[in-house]
Amino acid sequence: MSECTHDCSTCSSKGSCSEQKDLHAAANQFSAIKKVIAVSSGKGGVGKSSVTAMLAVLLARRGYKVGVLDADITGPSIPRAFGITGKARGSELGILPAETHMGIKVMSVNLLLEDPNQPVVWRGPVLAGAVTQFWTDVVWGELDVLLIDMPPGTGDVPLTVHQSLPLDGNVIVSTPQSLVQMVVEKAHKMAQMLNIPIIGMVENMSYAVCPDCGKKISVFGNGDALEKAAAATDTKILARLPIDPKVAELCDSGEIERVLCEELDPAADAVEALLK
Repeated sequence: MSECTHDCSTCSSKGSCSEQKDLHAAANQFSAIKKVIAVSSGKGGVGKSSVTAMLAVLLARRGYKVGVLDADITGPSIPRAFGITGKARGSELGILPAETHMGIKVMSVNLLLEDPNQPVVWRGPVLAGAVTQFWTDVVWGELDVLLIDMPPGTGDVPLTVHQSLPLDGNVIVSTPQSLVQMVVEKAHKMAQMLNIPIIGMVENMSYAVCPDCGKKISVFGNGDALEKAAAATDTKILARLPIDPKVAELCDSGEIERVLCEELDPAADAVEALLK
């Protein structure tokens, strides 16, 4: 028997295969989440976490109840971006997520560690199990949308999120380098294999704006790579975000909720369209 590719549409055993079953884990009984959106990438270092945080802020400003699940267990950065220094608390209902100044609910492994600088040296199945517990054991309450800050790549944890959580869409984050076409297509194909709709792509670090003349400077390339990847996968480019030192400064100081990023509005529009 050939190895399952998780793409049932082309499988000769479609309809009779034991693999064709619902693997979704049940959410905590005190959670009521309307939409679950993954923010992913084919590689690390593209600013996926900052895009997740800014997207959460934009949606919260529009009046939606938003949560962020930090699935990047070995490289968690969401709590720092929001300036969360306390620990998550538990109750008889389950684990209670932390809340930001704007009321965005956050769960990350750094909220459970005694020392947030302590490395998480766990094997793949344990990492994947921790992410699943953030879904099953955390009391998210009523949310319009839960954004999942995915780890990079297509390994154990991304596969667990795609299979165990009821994802309604996937936003892929990239940068302008020519390498991006390959890694974007990998992330896109993984989502397709697991029947997760692709909402669109966001190109981060797309350009820098000269402070003197206002000219846009393409530091990492002119964006042709993403255009080719979008054409090859028939996917919409939602936004191109500039390199902004102010965003990095606010993120490092835990004040991501003060960021104004109008360039990301089309991505927020696309998520809002799902909510409506």
